[in-house]
Amino acid sequence: MTEPTAHDEPPGGGLGTRLNWLRAAVLGANDGVVSTAGLVVGVAGATGSRSTLLTAGLAGLLAGSMSMAAGEYVSVSTQRDSEKAALAEERRELRERPEAELDELTGLLTTRGLSPGVAREAAEQLTARDALRAHARVELGIDPDALTNPWHAAGASFLAFTAGALLPLLAIVLPPAPDRLWVTVASVLAALALTGWWSARLGEAPAGRAVLRNTGGGALAMAVTYAAGSLLGAAGI
Repeated sequence: MTEPTAHDEPPGGGLGTRLNWLRAAVLGANDGVVSTAGLVVGVAGATGSRSTLLTAGLAGLLAGSMSMAAGEYVSVSTQRDSEKAALAEERRELRERPEAELDELTGLLTTRGLSPGVAREAAEQLTARDALRAHARVELGIDPDALTNPWHAAGASFLAFTAGALLPLLAIVLPPAPDRLWVTVASVLAALALTGWWSARLGEAPAGRAVLRNTGGGALAMAVTYAAGSLLGAAGI
């Protein structure tokens, strides 16, 4: 009999984790593009000052990237604390009632398609090798050797948002004044089309609708903020 493993995920689970990180990076960059584009286009509706546009864009980039990083750190820290608590509880149960835990693992393996006899043998082998890891993966869906890292998540969010935000910021301050707006709009829509296509591809969803949603949402955000900036600029506020 082939020695069983306690992996809770099918072969390629590592690839799935990497794809989830990549998808999060794409979405973080997308947020950076949309939020910063809306900000600088709105300010451009009120003023043509390059220094004002640069100041507003940089402030939006830093505020957004720090907010994304802080939010991701808090979220992943909470997840990590929950995983640690679940592992501690499982460790206690294994120490206090090992037979009941062996029966539980057998039942879990049975629900996954193994016959009772094979499930019992597999549960005994997994328990003998590493009981906590077996229960963590099969029962909890946690890899105790790869707990989520809040600092990694925060850094990835910060970098993804910053990378996305740099595009509209550079597009609004580098071209000559008459070309700033259309260069920014065109650059942002192209970037949103790309991130929409890529996120759809990662999720194996139709790309056309994702691209339309992404570009449509970005265009609406820029139109609204530009209109608001124009009204405020006209009113001298």
